[in-house]
Amino acid sequence: MDHPVSRPRPARPRATLLSLSQAAGVSISTVSRALRGDTRISSATRRRISALAAEAGYAPDTLARTLLGGRSGLIGLVLGPMRNPFYPALLEELVAQAADRGLRLLILHAGEGSMEERTAQALLGYRVDGCIVTSAVLPSRVTAICAENAVPLVMVNRVARDHGTAVSCDNTEGGARLAGLLLAAGHRRFAIVGGHADTSTSQDRERGFATHLAEAGHGLACRFDGGSTREGGWAAGLRIAALPPKARPDAVFAVSDGMAMGLIDALRSAAIPVGMMGGISVVGFDGVATALHPPYELTTIVVPVPALVRRGLDLLLARITEPDAPDELVTLRGALHPGRSARLPALPEST
Repeated sequence: MDHPVSRPRPARPRATLLSLSQAAGVSISTVSRALRGDTRISSATRRRISALAAEAGYAPDTLARTLLGGRSGLIGLVLGPMRNPFYPALLEELVAQAADRGLRLLILHAGEGSMEERTAQALLGYRVDGCIVTSAVLPSRVTAICAENAVPLVMVNRVARDHGTAVSCDNTEGGARLAGLLLAAGHRRFAIVGGHADTSTSQDRERGFATHLAEAGHGLACRFDGGSTREGGWAAGLRIAALPPKARPDAVFAVSDGMAMGLIDALRSAAIPVGMMGGISVVGFDGVATALHPPYELTTIVVPVPALVRRGLDLLLARITEPDAPDELVTLRGALHPGRSARLPALPEST
């Protein structure tokens, strides 16, 4: 016995302002104003049009609306290397806060190395209203392209070498604070595991730490390049473990939490105790959630990510509205998270 073949039901045409105006027997502008709650339209008409829109499944065309206003509602985003656990957390916060403001993010670059010029050209091709740049390496040509085409650019979690608008954690102060705490706890042999030499974040953290030590009459016993990755921290930890016990540092500052976690893993794999259990103290910087809990319980400076993102978006939107606004550099103080990975002096309740 043959059975009838079921055919998919045709998709309902997308409801538009035009189709709603035809159904309601009013102009497109009347429909638009009614859906915005304009009180110049009678309450009865507003209710009728709202009911028609709900029945038809109407959703406003945000892109068309923003283009009519001369803006796309898109913000270009240039991210640092996603292997660094700080950047996924930063991206999550950026997406959430941008959505709250009716903005959408377009990721133009993510990863190691410089933001290529063709990526900068995409800023223009996608008609972004502005651009947020994190700790990716930014060539001066990109800044010039944005400036020449009136695309505002704000750096978040990094500082421009020469000029520009930026919001960053006070990395120099944070590095110095960690050095002071380790000195106060009696440490005397210090090492640094550094990140990328061409990013302001790594430079400032390392400089703050080393300068504070020098001012107190102490230098570095050794320094390692960790490349801002967990693997780099692991490699540095193995090199420290291979040193004769008397030549090892008694405190190590890894300038990112990702490197600090790799460093701790390597030291423990070599049966070298870490932190409050004796052995080598390890401190980091970022406040990555994974690092704050067992098995790491890292002593670190927590970057105020929500405040950083909020201020960065404020600065960007101000420059979209007022293109001639002067450059600003905003620094926010990080908070110390005292964990078990380092021996510290007794701390006041507010650090």
